[in-house]
Amino acid sequence: MAKRVSLGLAIIIFIAGVVFAGLFNVGLSATNEMAFCTSCHSMKINLEELKETVHYKSASGVRATCADCHVPKPFVPKMVAKVLAYKDVMHEILGTIDTPEKYETHRWGMANRVWDKMKATDSRECRSCHAWDAMDLAEQDRSARKRHGRARDEGKTCIDCHKGIAHEEPDEPEEPEETEGSEQG
Repeated sequence: MAKRVSLGLAIIIFIAGVVFAGLFNVGLSATNEMAFCTSCHSMKINLEELKETVHYKSASGVRATCADCHVPKPFVPKMVAKVLAYKDVMHEILGTIDTPEKYETHRWGMANRVWDKMKATDSRECRSCHAWDAMDLAEQDRSARKRHGRARDEGKTCIDCHKGIAHEEPDEPEEPEETEGSEQG
């Protein structure tokens, strides 16, 4: 009798695990959809910029979505990115970036955080489509061939040269002017 209960409990736990894993995967997939990502007002700005780039419309019909560039494929980095995404939602709810004007005020800082992350991961998400070993430098124009070859040899990463490739590159804020009599430190 105890064996039947143990077996029955094991089957129930297994089925519950499969159901949980399936629902978890559906949830992850849903939060990777462009419609989900751009459902916040502030992300509509990014969507309009993306629509004007080759990452959105191309002769081949290939389109990169938000998740292709901003969500890692490996499980642990993906989970970290999903957990940290709360800040985007929080700032939308709190009204920090809920208008185009407020968004522009914070754009430089937001862009730099993304660029720093991309640099730290050697542009991992870019490389899921643009790998050095898959590039046919001979098919690129002379300038791109020279720059890509040099970048590869120097260990540069995509974001070193391609900031602003999918969204408008923000202007660096001006340093506040020092007033007369202020101390430098």
